[in-house]
Amino acid sequence: MNYEGIEKSRLFLGMTAKELSSCLASLDAREKKYRKDDVILHAGERTLKIGMVLSGSVTIESNDVWGNCTVLSHVGQNQYFAETYALLGEVLLVDVRANEDCRILFCNIKNLLNDNKKSSPWKEKLLKNILIISSQKNLVLSGRSFHTSPKSCRGRLLSYLNATSLQTGTREFDIPFNRQQLADYLNLERTNMSKELSHMKDEGIIEYRKSHFKLLESP
Repeated sequence: MNYEGIEKSRLFLGMTAKELSSCLASLDAREKKYRKDDVILHAGERTLKIGMVLSGSVTIESNDVWGNCTVLSHVGQNQYFAETYALLGEVLLVDVRANEDCRILFCNIKNLLNDNKKSSPWKEKLLKNILIISSQKNLVLSGRSFHTSPKSCRGRLLSYLNATSLQTGTREFDIPFNRQQLADYLNLERTNMSKELSHMKDEGIIEYRKSHFKLLESP
């Protein structure tokens, strides 16, 4: 089994080549391919596996029975999803959808907490890494709550764009969402959001083209 570069990923960070090989074998690691818009995991299901994006990207969505969609987060290359659901065995409350053609590495982690066998170095490292990943996910979700707290459309856009600028360390950056996904993520109506973006551009607050944004000095 050869997954070039995954030894540098957050999930397997700190493992030797031998430990990584043992880890992948023990977790029954398997790769699956998906086409754009395929639903990888469905709300209401249970999963035993954490998913790692080898290429492409996925979107974590909440879709209710009335057809309303809320984008909760974007998961890019070398990032992960479903780790908490897999460890705890809880029913999924979200859908995981392919944002583009992608390759996913699935690892069965359900028995990590229940395995009474003698611990191994890779297992301790893996659990530590999963804890860090989950903590980072909590920051992402709390960030969304922060961005959707302003009442105005502009306030939500400015909150998100400012935070992205701080995270990337630059005023010019790409966001991982298209217009509809950004509207869903910020809980906005797409048409109104697009109009507000145009107003902000006309006022010299931002420049943008598709998913590329540049924050300007206030006029």
